Amino acid sequence: MIEAIDFGLLLVPFCAGLLVLATHVPLGREVLRRGIIFIDLAIAQVSGLGVMAAHLAGWGDAEGGIDLATQATAVAAAVCGALLLTWSGRRWPEIQEALIGLLFAVSACVGILLLAHNPHGGEHLRDLLAGQILWVSWGQLLLPAVVYAFVLVVWFQVGPRLGDTGFYLLFALTVTLSVQLVGVFLVFASLIAPALASRRLAGNRGLFRGYIAGIIAYAIGLVASSVADLPPGPTVVCVLGLAAM
Repeated sequence: MIEAIDFGLLLVPFCAGLLVLATHVPLGREVLRRGIIFIDLAIAQVSGLGVMAAHLAGWGDAEGGIDLATQATAVAAAVCGALLLTWSGRRWPEIQEALIGLLFAVSACVGILLLAHNPHGGEHLRDLLAGQILWVSWGQLLLPAVVYAFVLVVWFQVGPRLGDTGFYLLFALTVTLSVQLVGVFLVFASLIAPALASRRLAGNRGLFRGYIAGIIAYAIGLVASSVADLPPGPTVVCVLGLAAM
């Protein structure tokens, strides 16, 4: 059975998962601490809405790559969502979680409406949610690697002093790239599952456990999807769910 697994094919997706985990483990622990669990789903969906709008405008290359205009549209959408949540959190902190959930639902439905008359709308929506991590190329990892390195430096140097606005903007920048790499569902699971698995540990011990849980889940999920011929994104999400428990 092991001989039948093409580990070369799984190497790039696994590296993409490691990149995502690098930023999502610490940010996910902060999301859990703040009690704003669905912020990642909301901002990821808003960012995805920007990607949909860019594709409908004809941006992006023929092979499905993401060009500069698409990146700018996705980041702008995510930043607008982040600023909106910053404002609502200050004005109505008691209902912030409800507003985050509502932003996710409205953004998802706007995306469905945008794709309603697109013959490939169902496929685009599935790719946005479940992702296409198996077909990520080395070239697609370069920009996220640079941006994630910047995010990690900022977070570990001045993270506690960023405030709500700074946190939301840093979060929006990170999630925007992650959605285009692995999809909305895997972004959410990569943030929350390692945070839940390490919630009882503080500091570096908690980070270490979160990283280990995420890395093992990605490895098992990708191998299991290859062996069983299942979609890799949903498979990794399921394994991350088990890791959280």
